[in-house]
Parts: sequence; structure tokens; C-alpha cells
Amino acid sequence: MRNLRNQVQLIGHLGANPIIKELDNGKKVARITLATNETYKNKNNERVTETQWHNLVAWNGQAVLAEKYLEKGKEVCISGKLASRSYVDSEGVTRYITEIVVNDILLLGKANS
Repeated sequence: MRNLRNQVQLIGHLGANPIIKELDNGKKVARITLATNETYKNKNNERVTETQWHNLVAWNGQAVLAEKYLEKGKEVCISGKLASRSYVDSEGVTRYITEIVVNDILLLGKANS
């Protein structure tokens, strides 16, 4: 059960092409947005779809994979862990963000020809 702690698995579609940066130390990082949808029927028996957006961060080998294969609209399955951090924006306000640090990416759907 130890490996079940702080584990996230999601299947969704990319909201944009990954943003790739190479850091001064030679490491690569990819920032990715992922949309997941949940569909249900409301009390009026109408079909409703709710979309949740997730911020993903992929490092090194996973960032290289993201740069090479991921593009807006692609369906993927990811696994990773939740991480929270804070930063000070340009107006001096402290902002807090929760991201998913990606461990694995699995490409889903049809391959492009």
C-alpha cells in the first residue's frame, strides 16, 4: 500500500501544446494542461458535461516525450503525484498552485498517419 500514497491517474485531452523549457543546468521541463470530462444527467434528465482543468509538470525524460509526441487535443493517460507550491507574482501577491508532477505518460487514441 505504500506506493498508493499521493498517486494521481488521469485520462484526458491536452488543452494546448506543451510549453518546453531547458534550464541552465541542462534539465528539461514541460508544462502541460489536461482537461478531464465527467458527464451525468441532472434532475431534469438533461445530459451535462463538466470539465476540470489540471496543470501538469513533466521533467527530463517525460519532458522530452511530451515535446516529441504531445500536441493540443491529444488524448493521454498520465500518472504522477500532487505537488503544491507558491510564488510571488509581478504585483507582489503570493499565489498558490497545485500541480501534478508526471511520472508516466501513455498516448491513447489513434496514431497520426
